[in-house]
Amino acid sequence: MLCLPVLLLTASLGWATNSLWLYEYGFEKYNVSQVTGLAEVELEKAAAGLIGYFNSDEDYISLTLVKDGEPFELFNQREVIHLKDVKGLIWLDYWVLLGTLVYVLAYAGISLFWRKRRYWRRLAWGVVGGGGITLALMLALGLGTLLGFDQLFLQFHLISFTNELWQLDPTRDYLIMLFPQGFWYDATIFCGLATTGLAIILGGVTGGYLLFTRRRAKLAS
Repeated sequence: MLCLPVLLLTASLGWATNSLWLYEYGFEKYNVSQVTGLAEVELEKAAAGLIGYFNSDEDYISLTLVKDGEPFELFNQREVIHLKDVKGLIWLDYWVLLGTLVYVLAYAGISLFWRKRRYWRRLAWGVVGGGGITLALMLALGLGTLLGFDQLFLQFHLISFTNELWQLDPTRDYLIMLFPQGFWYDATIFCGLATTGLAIILGGVTGGYLLFTRRRAKLAS
């Protein structure tokens, strides 16, 4: 029950991190091509390069694009080091996702195949309860995002990073030009909705199972 919210949230974060669609949506919405002077095909290369870097074993990113017919290195040293810190958080998310997934699958497998049938309903109640906790947490996150995203965004950086490399200049640093604060607001909403959707699906399926077995028990009696 307690692992399920963590599992669903980390899965949604991993999904967002690897969603090329989300990157391109942000580029289009915030006119990133006009802001950076980069062609859309170069922005696609940037998005694919970042996703590839986050899933690689490389310590530092090296991403060369073309602007005005000339190749150039997209990120400066400050941005490169910051992206290494970001990659560390992403891999922490991956490891937490893997750990909770293994635990949930093991618990479900034991309940379904090794224990008696009466544990099936206990497992279903656990999923329903975990889904309920997830929805409550996502409601709190949604309210916090709508009412004070700027403060949440600031506190996240202060807690997550031990340096100030995340404080970038939007007039010269491409990382913040590619991903303005509005993009992160949208990404937070995306993760919240994805997590909520997964919780509703799992809770709906297991809730339906509980209702079905309850009705069948009443009919049998």
